[in-house]
Amino acid sequence: MMDRLDVTVEDLKEAILENIKNQFRKTIDQASKEQIFQALAFAVRDIIIDQWIETHKTYDEVDPKTVYYLSMEFLMGRALGNSIINMKVDKVVKEVCEELSIDLNAIEDMEPDPGLGNGGLGRLAACFLDSLSTLEFPAYGCGIRYRYGIFEQKIIDGYQVERPDEWLKNGNPFEVRRDEYGVEVRFFGDVRVLKTPNGRDKFIQENYQSVKAVPYDIPIVGYDNNTVNTLRLWDAEALVKFDLESFDRGEYHKAVEQENLAKSIVEVLYPNDNHYRGKELRLKQQYFFVSATVQQVINKFKQKHADIHELPDKVAFHINDTHPSLTIPELMRILLDEEELEWEEAWDITTKTCAYTNHTIMSEALEKWPIELLSRLLPRIYMIIEEINRRFCLSLVNEFHLDKEQIDKMSIIMNGQIKMAFMCIVGSHCVNGVAVLHTEILKKEELKEFYNIYPGKFNNKTNGITQRRFLLEANPKLADFITDLIGDEWITSLTHIKKLDQYVDDEQEQKEFMKIKYDNKVRLGKYIKKHNNIEVDPRSIFDVQIKRLHEYKRQLMNILHVMYLYNKLLENPDLDMIPRTFIFGAKAAPGYTRAKLIIKLINNVADRINNDTNIKNKIKVVFIENYNVSNAEIIIAAADVSEQISTASKEASGTGNMKLMLNGAITIGTMDGANIEIVEEVGEENCFIFGMTSEEVINLQHENSYNPWDIYNNNEDIRKVVTQLINGFYAPDDPDLFREIYDSLLDGYGGRPDPYFILKDFDSYKEAHKKIDATYANQRKWAKMAMLNTANSGKFSSDRTILQYANEIWKLKKTEVIMEK
Repeated sequence: MMDRLDVTVEDLKEAILENIKNQFRKTIDQASKEQIFQALAFAVRDIIIDQWIETHKTYDEVDPKTVYYLSMEFLMGRALGNSIINMKVDKVVKEVCEELSIDLNAIEDMEPDPGLGNGGLGRLAACFLDSLSTLEFPAYGCGIRYRYGIFEQKIIDGYQVERPDEWLKNGNPFEVRRDEYGVEVRFFGDVRVLKTPNGRDKFIQENYQSVKAVPYDIPIVGYDNNTVNTLRLWDAEALVKFDLESFDRGEYHKAVEQENLAKSIVEVLYPNDNHYRGKELRLKQQYFFVSATVQQVINKFKQKHADIHELPDKVAFHINDTHPSLTIPELMRILLDEEELEWEEAWDITTKTCAYTNHTIMSEALEKWPIELLSRLLPRIYMIIEEINRRFCLSLVNEFHLDKEQIDKMSIIMNGQIKMAFMCIVGSHCVNGVAVLHTEILKKEELKEFYNIYPGKFNNKTNGITQRRFLLEANPKLADFITDLIGDEWITSLTHIKKLDQYVDDEQEQKEFMKIKYDNKVRLGKYIKKHNNIEVDPRSIFDVQIKRLHEYKRQLMNILHVMYLYNKLLENPDLDMIPRTFIFGAKAAPGYTRAKLIIKLINNVADRINNDTNIKNKIKVVFIENYNVSNAEIIIAAADVSEQISTASKEASGTGNMKLMLNGAITIGTMDGANIEIVEEVGEENCFIFGMTSEEVINLQHENSYNPWDIYNNNEDIRKVVTQLINGFYAPDDPDLFREIYDSLLDGYGGRPDPYFILKDFDSYKEAHKKIDATYANQRKWAKMAMLNTANSGKFSSDRTILQYANEIWKLKKTEVIMEK
């Protein structure tokens, strides 16, 4: 094993050559890029392993409190480059690659980008793990080892087509299978109740189906220290893989029934749940990784501690959104049925151990499960949820003196459904939002009844991002520029980036900053030419909206504005405007038909505009296929304008806004989510703010007074753009193709007008874009604004967020890992 503290060029070179020889029976000049990647990755993992072993040896000796961060998503990005940077062996690796004539960038591109997440939720979890290791806090990330993860997105004839994401096709050199920690997870069956000699009820689950959960551990390397925490991803296997007796009887399907049950659980991230079987599978996934995690943590705890009541002193379970909410009843099940505690004891331990982050304001996105489904799939868990709810409702009467109407609004079980967010609030000691505005809306609107009785539980933890991936790794030229000017303290303490303020008026530094941006735009332009076959001008404004496709994020308003600009150019091809390249990156959930139709609209608009020579290349539209962490890094470094245009009050926080700000993109946005805090840090004069406030949106919703037809009938520009959705302008072969989008804008949803107020905010959005055009024309002013955005991004490091979680919620202590020489 090589210690990363003293790894040499010769050591690493020898390890790579040995790996190529032993794994592939080749010399380096015979090896493919994929084989060289595998050889380098295993060599890097060997450097990590010593610290990984020492980290967990230290944890065993010190016995610190540890957080288990449970999340359905971990959007990690590629591991090789990030590990090399965090280990600070990047110079050694580059030197080795030069000596072996290896193109490191080409080799890094061989690593698949694991699609273990869908958007901000999963990427936030990944940033948090990076910060936990860098700050030396004991932690595990706990999730599912999806075999295909989120789908690979192909754009075919403008439509999103989902293909399997075969990220494990060539194996994952960074993972380690841990059979010794495997546990059994049970589904279905019946619950029999026995009376024990001491008068207790004993609950026994019978006639169940079960799978074996087997963990695969992935190292999470801290920056410039010896801490290597663990991402534990659970795979599912059959307890009996092959039933030979059934096979011999000719019952071939039954012979592999258990294996098929196991495989289905870990096949795909977020199966389409538009139908019953999809809902059942998704609920199975959630219970599977929660039960496996909680069982294994309790087993580990009991090896060192005789008293289960001490669990909250040593363990924190963090529930990342409602997907892992079954942590609460599963922990109760173990404490009641296996540890044989009384209800009050078990409940006290559970509530002190569990904490919950809410990631959404929209009530329709707060997860609910049908009683019929959950009670059939998880019969004992449902019994526990029923009892949690019964006791909670009793407390609402006895402690808080609420009436039946108020209790019905707060009941965990109501109208045939189980409300998972409500259970998380009741069963946790802490509930946090992820931006100041989001938390205030939770307290005053969506969850106000709970805030009224549990004000001490609610708090805010504004999201953050890791500057090590999204600046140090993703934008090395800008990182070097900043370090040369102010030193490298910003890498582990982003507040130091504020020192860049003193250079924002320096003309020479402005030019250098903009030269770096231009070089990054050239790099992105090459990527677009290769993948989209579209020529883009790096001197144009790169206007970027990259995030999952959802109506509240308003990619539709963005493309309607592009259509408006195109109409103006058709009227006057000599229109005085700075050329603009509009860049979209987004995946829509497979069952979200309107979101997928918006992708089709963006691509149809792109086809028409990009092929119209009359507008003299003043607009280009690019939809980047299969948006993921790896291409995000290229896009973010090149962006001039950051589109953060969600309907005010709808976006919980956003983290793309922070990544783009850090890299010197200027925000055009509503006062929503963390945009508000971005404006507080950099000043409204250094952003382009438009649209209604959250208060105005909420009032309009309460009044139900919005009438988009009035806007359509009285605004010629809007009427023309919206009518083009149904007159065949962008779909000559099928004029009704975009009728559903047209109807959603004007007639809304189920008798209520468009809840995202796209036409209401359109003119304000249009005016903000005019200001962008005018400002960009003054390059010195733009450079100063861009530099100020980078300089004032210090608050938005995930290091700051994690320090707050660790100190205020989890009560963790830093645990330094010291390597013996």
